[in-house]
Amino acid sequence: MNSLNIFISAHNLSRILLLGFAGFVVSMLITPLYTTLAYKHQWWKRQRTDAWSGGKATVYAKLHADKHKRNIPTMAGLIFILSTVLVTIFANLKRNQTWLPLAGLFAAGLVGLTDDAMNIRSSGKGIAGMSAKLKFLLYSIVVLIGGWWFYSKLGVNYVHLPWVNNWHVGIFIIVIFWLVVIATAISVNFTDGLDGLAGGLLASSFMTYAVICVMEHKFALAGFCLTVVGGLLSYTWFNIYPARFFMGDAGAFALGTALGIIALQTNTVYVLPFLGGVYVIETGSVIINRLSRKFRHGKKVFLSSPIHHHFEAIGWPETKVTMRFWILGQVASVLGLIIFLLGRKG
Repeated sequence: MNSLNIFISAHNLSRILLLGFAGFVVSMLITPLYTTLAYKHQWWKRQRTDAWSGGKATVYAKLHADKHKRNIPTMAGLIFILSTVLVTIFANLKRNQTWLPLAGLFAAGLVGLTDDAMNIRSSGKGIAGMSAKLKFLLYSIVVLIGGWWFYSKLGVNYVHLPWVNNWHVGIFIIVIFWLVVIATAISVNFTDGLDGLAGGLLASSFMTYAVICVMEHKFALAGFCLTVVGGLLSYTWFNIYPARFFMGDAGAFALGTALGIIALQTNTVYVLPFLGGVYVIETGSVIINRLSRKFRHGKKVFLSSPIHHHFEAIGWPETKVTMRFWILGQVASVLGLIIFLLGRKG
């Protein structure tokens, strides 16, 4: 019996690793096609002129003046979205595990893709692309539909509280689903601001959740996580400084959505703030600067936000900021695993 369990475990682990490898290979094959189209049709990202925390993004504009001079395509999130969709549909589509994160990844990516397309065609001032209210509305609809599926089709009506028990909330799980996924997606979007930064951080996050899924015997979901990791590693190969392209809102919202859904499906929402500590800090810096501007007559706490731009502003090279944040992300992932193990039932 023990040898049978070992065989099953080895088989599952081999399959999961193969899915990750397939995600990388398919992404590498898609990349030349995307690159050809992006440069041919000039899918150049239009830089924002308004700061996330309010006012003009003067510090950001000064720090990234060289990128204003270069034409860098956006919407490269299409690469790992397509690779994940293809690999999952043909090799890992499980109703109770991978349908929901795959649908969330794809639908949120469509909303982000629409915003990116509007950004490319925009010529006005301010933050280019879809209005914030419309984007939030469309994205909320996508997430609420996912929350309904989570409740009615997967039958989940509780949140696990470590060291306590499951907190049964009934239909209000849809509201909790919405809050968790929205917060995660927005935080990931804030973090996507330097060459290679979001790709490296998210690869660590999804890799950690693959480990959690294996420990919870959710092997199909673990395979989905590694498929995303494979696609992200391919993307990051070309996105590290100096970036050949950016993932855009299509990629950031898709990945943030999938990450939040996976946290909910593994009953580890309590782990997410620790595992995603860098995303929390990035978002917190934006909130702090915005509140400071409002209540301190325009004064800021950070020279620029999200906080990765603050470190650039005090003299750190972009590559140093990125790699040190990668290290912080890996430490946060280990902390998340520790919290998971301490709070695990049984």
